[in-house]
Amino acid sequence: MAGGIRHNVSDDDLQENHEINVTPFIDVMLVLLIIFMVAAPLATVDINVDLPASTAVPANRPDKPLYLTLKEDHTIAIVNDMVTKETLGAFLDQKTQGDKETRVFLRADRAVDYGALMDLMNTLRASGYLKIALVGLESAPLAPATPAPTGSAQ
Repeated sequence: MAGGIRHNVSDDDLQENHEINVTPFIDVMLVLLIIFMVAAPLATVDINVDLPASTAVPANRPDKPLYLTLKEDHTIAIVNDMVTKETLGAFLDQKTQGDKETRVFLRADRAVDYGALMDLMNTLRASGYLKIALVGLESAPLAPATPAPTGSAQ
């Protein structure tokens, strides 16, 4: 106990007590622990993501960029020529004169599912083209994000 009650003690007999009472500190720490345990799952709510726009500073383009386009119906076009997935590697080799270090600028329609985009990137990697740049719309920097409303995720 930090201090005791003594009967018949004058002011001169009271001594200073140098012990620290840690009970309030433990109570505060337990309350904070409970608050963080409740708040942590709320911070991982699923949010809809719209990926096509980017505010990144555009990189310098080469003189003749090689654009590979994946359309909504999963058709593939290199520059303006339509190709199939099976002939993609041979057509790229023809366009680049066999230079596997050529950067391929990959454009995909907003409606293309993520699996189809990954499948096309795997096909490029299997063909030996490892330098792939994703192309998006340039947009102005966004304002600071507002906190998401609490409740169920969409």
